[in-house]
Amino acid sequence: MSGLTTHILDQAAGRPAAGVLVRVSRRAGEAVLPVADFRTDDDGRARLIAGEALMVGHYRLAFSIGAYFAATGAAVTDPPFLDVVVIDFAVSNVEQHWHVPLLVSPYGYSTYRGS
Repeated sequence: MSGLTTHILDQAAGRPAAGVLVRVSRRAGEAVLPVADFRTDDDGRARLIAGEALMVGHYRLAFSIGAYFAATGAAVTDPPFLDVVVIDFAVSNVEQHWHVPLLVSPYGYSTYRGS
């Protein structure tokens, strides 16, 4: 299965981050071209780009983490320390599956290329 997916885990609460807005864009030089917006499901997952629509190139995922933590009632600053987490990455082979997980708390995050 090829394509692009994400999975967000709320490390502070120890659960999937449901309902997070994820904006997908393609980067072309300095230009950032919007592809689509998605929300994570109850398990914190979203299928972002189906295999046939995925192209070799540079992408950006923008996760609206500040709004997510505000909606959950988490104790965060105003404005939130992390508002939008942006991950820029490149797809080099459209035959492969690209999975970009995000582990997040109100004050930190980590990511990696998942499977």
